Amino acid sequence: MLLGLAFTMTNVQQFAAAGSAAWSLSWWGAWLLDPMVSLVLLAILRAEQITARHGVRTGGWVRGAKWFTLAATYVMNTWQAFAERSPALVVLHSVPPLVVFVATEAVTDLRDKLGAAVAAVRQPERTTPRTSFAEYLEVARAALTSEVTVTPAWVREATGCSRGLSSKLAAALRAERGRS
Repeated sequence: MLLGLAFTMTNVQQFAAAGSAAWSLSWWGAWLLDPMVSLVLLAILRAEQITARHGVRTGGWVRGAKWFTLAATYVMNTWQAFAERSPALVVLHSVPPLVVFVATEAVTDLRDKLGAAVAAVRQPERTTPRTSFAEYLEVARAALTSEVTVTPAWVREATGCSRGLSSKLAAALRAERGRS
């Protein structure tokens, strides 16, 4: 955006100077017009960024001021090109202000999405920790006595594991018993 605004500065100066003698007061004054408009635009964008960070929406005046500064920059940049009826110059002098315009509108949407992403990172979803196979196996071993017949049903009762996991745990416990 800064490069686009810098590009527009010379076109706006030429538009505002309107044939004034080089180095005259009017010529120098014309150099102030574009920075005035661009600095207002940048101030609006910065203020939008700060208010968005705190979840505060800006009103219609803010959007109107942003669009007005962008439109003013566009008109002052392309005036001479339209006056000369030169499509090539119109395109050349339209691209930088239109890139600035699109970028400022995209920043508005991106700012909201980035804020939501940061909030999501700061408040991760609460998930219950998963119990591992080894942890279930330890619980089952602790509950195992010599009188117990190891079955998936007994494993589920002793550990609270799922039906699918109870078969694997029962097989592991029976294999351990067979080795001892």
